[in-house]
Amino acid sequence: MFFEMRWRLALLLVVVVAALATFNYLRPIPSIAASASFPPQTATSGTAPALPWPAGGSAAVGVSGLGFIASSGNEQPVPAASVTKVMTALLVLEDKPLTKGDTGPSVTMTATDAQAYQAGLANKESVVAVRAGEQLNEFQLLEALLIPSGNNIAETLARWDAGSSEAFVSKMNQRAGALRMTHTTFADASGVSPKNVSTPSDLMVLGVVAFKQEVLAQIVGLQQAILPVAGVVYNVDYVLGQSGIIGIKTGSGLDLGANFLFAASAKVDGHTITLFGCVMAQPTLDLAFNTAQGLIASMQSNLHVKRRVSLNESVGAYGAPWGSQTELLSTVDVDLVEWPGMVLRQRLDAPSIVVDKPLPAGTHEGSEHIVLGDYVLDIPLVTAGPLYPPGRAWRLTRLT
Repeated sequence: MFFEMRWRLALLLVVVVAALATFNYLRPIPSIAASASFPPQTATSGTAPALPWPAGGSAAVGVSGLGFIASSGNEQPVPAASVTKVMTALLVLEDKPLTKGDTGPSVTMTATDAQAYQAGLANKESVVAVRAGEQLNEFQLLEALLIPSGNNIAETLARWDAGSSEAFVSKMNQRAGALRMTHTTFADASGVSPKNVSTPSDLMVLGVVAFKQEVLAQIVGLQQAILPVAGVVYNVDYVLGQSGIIGIKTGSGLDLGANFLFAASAKVDGHTITLFGCVMAQPTLDLAFNTAQGLIASMQSNLHVKRRVSLNESVGAYGAPWGSQTELLSTVDVDLVEWPGMVLRQRLDAPSIVVDKPLPAGTHEGSEHIVLGDYVLDIPLVTAGPLYPPGRAWRLTRLT
């Protein structure tokens, strides 16, 4: 009797163990979450430096890719003057695109265009000579707009692009809204009206976007141009080529201060980068130029290019409870322009996975998300080695 009971208990135990093992084996394989190698945020090395801001007026600076980095902190909307023409050129090129080397369609100057030139000349405005019947192609019109800063050419382009100056101004303000230039209002295409107002930070945003137009960047980098009737015209930006300056537009003559929206090429840690900035409401154009050159020098000495992620660097890993594991590797090098004290944010965006069959090395699994200023990058990741499903022993005996 006693031995029969022990035998039945033993049999029951075997049945229970077998049932548990079968239950364990048939349970779904658990998903594996990825773990990150980097903290969610870190500060770039150093503290934000004091820049040589103008004593009066205001200014803002930024870097291509990184975006806005600093301003003088006292920005108020003031007349943009001829810097307005950057928006005019941008809209024309967006509506009637040119590639480098193209001249675009020709526009015949009308009696209205000739009268606008004469009226501007009498009013002592910045104008470019035209004659009724003269033909200027789109490239020449943009040269006349941006190099000697022809107010009359701005109005010609506005009518050509939108049918009327009023319709063009409406498009200017819509584009400013799309660029989130929230402190900017345009009243004409030339900037002659003091009702064209903006701030350095807003105009710098415009400059960064406009400079992506290859033809615009080419034109503002020219010292001079030759036009059919006007002949040789010279760039109002007479510091072009100094301190790495490669454009883009001055604005003055309203007795309300001089402005300079600038772009400059600089070498930083062996990399060529483009610096942007805008100085507004300066007593003279010379002072605006000098202030811009001081800001460029200070920016260049404080910026750095740092490799944040290297090709094949581990940025995360999958680790299975049954012992199989693999790292997640970057597929590219990531070099970022950095300004001291900015916050770098990183996030591993890799899905939880179920390994029910072998996952080969080199499998694309997720990305590393990086944000620094205007940099927003998603770096594709691959598995460093294979990831294997659990074996029978683990599936039979697992506790999770």
